[in-house]
Amino acid sequence: MNNNRRNFIKKSASLAGAASLAGLSGFATTGETGSINPSESISKKNIEWPVADNPNTPRICVGVSSNADEKTMRRVKQLGVDYVLMGGPAIPWTEESLRTIMDRFKKNGLTVINMMIGGHPNTIYGREGRDTEIKKIQDSLKAAGAVGLPVVEYNFYADRLMEGYYEKKTRGDASHTAFDYAPVKDLPAKPEIGKHTAEALWSNLTYFLNAVIPVAEKAGVRMALHPNDPPIPISHGSAQIMATLKDWKRLISIVDSPSNGITFDCGVTREMGENPIEVCKYFGQRDRINHVHYRNVIVEQPYVKYAEVFLEEGQVNMFEVMKELIGLKYNHGLYPEHPRALDYDREHPGGIANMYPGGGGYTGETYNVGFTKAMMLAILSMK
Repeated sequence: MNNNRRNFIKKSASLAGAASLAGLSGFATTGETGSINPSESISKKNIEWPVADNPNTPRICVGVSSNADEKTMRRVKQLGVDYVLMGGPAIPWTEESLRTIMDRFKKNGLTVINMMIGGHPNTIYGREGRDTEIKKIQDSLKAAGAVGLPVVEYNFYADRLMEGYYEKKTRGDASHTAFDYAPVKDLPAKPEIGKHTAEALWSNLTYFLNAVIPVAEKAGVRMALHPNDPPIPISHGSAQIMATLKDWKRLISIVDSPSNGITFDCGVTREMGENPIEVCKYFGQRDRINHVHYRNVIVEQPYVKYAEVFLEEGQVNMFEVMKELIGLKYNHGLYPEHPRALDYDREHPGGIANMYPGGGGYTGETYNVGFTKAMMLAILSMK
């Protein structure tokens, strides 16, 4: 791990040095001191600042409540962020319910780029009533298309093992969010959920996708399935079917459509022991990345033991992930999520919340957004 971090730092330093030398190469010098001649100080590769907005780059967004007040919206705008995501209303969504939300954000300079849809447990578990739920989701997708909501995100967990998360102190008494499967792997099934095999869950997901993806495609809406996080094999006795790279690839093969895509989470990718750059390339070249979660981790044991860390601390090369996304001309939402817990947020609770132990708020979010913007601008400035 330390060697990986040292190599990353060396590569970053070399890259920064190369960029600096490339910029300086266009400057003429005079005299023994090598002073710059202002009249010849324009580089051949000069990039005009501020870097212009590009329609073929990721859209940095943050998560807010659908009923966020104007103070919260103003705080988002102060970060230089123009896009937000949130949980959607109860299904079925209607054009009126979505417009009411989206127009309120629009008046405050913010575009809703993604809503999470839920309310389909019978669909996940293959129970009576799933066809009614699916009809509500189909109607919701039609409404989303009518109002111009581009992405609808969803989960397909049988169960999520939240008991494995814990807070882990780090620099200056800030906090990481850590996960350990060992103490919680044998927790019993929940009576209201029961136990579900991978085969049954795949069958249920296939039934769902065959019903909703054609509707989403016709409506001009992309669906993004978030991977299982934590990516452990069993949670309270039930299988997890979006917990391996093989699972992710299987998902997009069920219905071949850009509307049937994933939320590419480079942190979860590394939690599984996979190479985030190669995974990004695989799904991006197939136009199956419909949303991105941008975060970093340090993995002790793939799938089962890791910590979510500050963006510059972990094993994911965040610069290369951003470079790959920009190279792919990915232009949907990019969420620098899971901010770390800082003292200011502990002293001023509220605002942008984080449900995980060791998770932060607005100041942590500010840190994440600033880092993410720097990655993006550095790459755009090198083009």
